[in-house]
Amino acid sequence: MVVHVEIGKYGRVCLFDAGDLPLRHGDKVVVEWEAGEVFGTVLSDPQSQSTELCQRPLKKVLRTASEQELGRHQNNRELGKNIYDFCLLKIKERSLPMCLVSVECLFDTAKAIVYFTADGRVDFRELVKDLVQRFRMRIEMKQIGVRHQAKMVGGLGTCGRHLCCTSFLGNFAPVSIKMAKEQNLSLNPSKISGMCGRLMCCLNYEFEYYEKARKDLPKVGKRVNTIYGVGKVIRQNILRKRMTITLESGEEKEITYDEIVRDPAPPKDPSS
Repeated sequence: MVVHVEIGKYGRVCLFDAGDLPLRHGDKVVVEWEAGEVFGTVLSDPQSQSTELCQRPLKKVLRTASEQELGRHQNNRELGKNIYDFCLLKIKERSLPMCLVSVECLFDTAKAIVYFTADGRVDFRELVKDLVQRFRMRIEMKQIGVRHQAKMVGGLGTCGRHLCCTSFLGNFAPVSIKMAKEQNLSLNPSKISGMCGRLMCCLNYEFEYYEKARKDLPKVGKRVNTIYGVGKVIRQNILRKRMTITLESGEEKEITYDEIVRDPAPPKDPSS
């Protein structure tokens, strides 16, 4: 039996082996992770899944969180806030060229992870000494990119919904300007960029459909033979399955794909 569990502070959802635990949606659990035990929230009821569908062995849900562990989790959140405030103060005092994003404390409080962004490498050795001296625990400094920063901070996109990376995206897929061109979108950076300043992840969602839909269609700028005469393609509307052409008379006309006259296949050579 497997369940989806939201782990960490930033909505990372992973599949875990529930074993025989009687879990339900919304339960607070402790799961095994690379860095040790991690607190999480169950997002689905247990369901069976064949081992063939699992690419690798799943990590396990260790137990349902006790009242004591729920209290520890809350204390860790408070500790993370204290570390963040102190770290931000020291960054300003030392004038370090870095932007503090967040602090996450492991469930067993053995280590705290400090996330930050920077344009290049940063010498943060003295900063780590300050943190270790103050909080008496292991400190890991982790430099992240602007896309991961947006995932951690969260917010609303231009569509009015919560950012995809914060709400449901597990990994970042490559996004290119070609995807915007293929979907006839404005190439204005302010309209196709997300809060992180990079191209929006949602450009990738419909790109495959547009590629397939355009495969056998004349490109913009090509001349086509239609029932209205020969014309030049000047615009395409893939979703409506229509295109706009300029006829030889200079008239613009919007036509459907069915109004394109396909050139007949050349006759076969009898000698072949």
